[in-house]
Amino acid sequence: MTSQRTRQRLVQRLKDQGVTDIRVLDVMAATPRHIFLDEALSHRAYEDTALPIGFGQTLSQPYIVARMTEILLNAAGKLQRVLEVGTGSGYQTSILAQLVPQVFSVERIKPLQDKARERLRQLGLRNVELKHADGGFGWPERGLYDGILSTAAPRQVPPELLEQLAPNGVLVIPVGGDEQHLHLIMRDGDSDKFVTQVLEPVRFVPLLSGVTR
Repeated sequence: MTSQRTRQRLVQRLKDQGVTDIRVLDVMAATPRHIFLDEALSHRAYEDTALPIGFGQTLSQPYIVARMTEILLNAAGKLQRVLEVGTGSGYQTSILAQLVPQVFSVERIKPLQDKARERLRQLGLRNVELKHADGGFGWPERGLYDGILSTAAPRQVPPELLEQLAPNGVLVIPVGGDEQHLHLIMRDGDSDKFVTQVLEPVRFVPLLSGVTR
């Protein structure tokens, strides 16, 4: 279940689906996805599918984790500081933390954040700061960010996230209701102009307001 051969099969599937960034593929191969699931589901950890983690949330499909990470890395000129909206299980957080110097991650559901913190500690990832808060507002006190990645879909892009982008910063976010598409939004220098590319159809949990303890 947790063998390197099993993980390599997953990585080969990612390659077959078009993920080409070797940095992303190497980190996906090295990261034990099974620790981000309850034991009853851990045998399915290396399937290329989304899996439930409780509270109506999911551990994202490995392909979409790899794809969004690759888009973020390749679109940004530099990535020193990245904000993640929706820590969830901490899996996407852990992938980012192995690729960029500083990760700031916001989660509205406290029990999920507590589990994610323990998993990140278990992996020895100390370049992550976590906050229990409404992710739609980002984390303005720690901004600006070279990159922002959202693991939940708002119906419209929150202006607060755009405001927290550094000059030439990039936002990767699913947008929509019943139909969702992945958006890549780039800040034009230090202006208030943004360039948007609509990429592929996706399916994410909705970005909800408020917090849960």
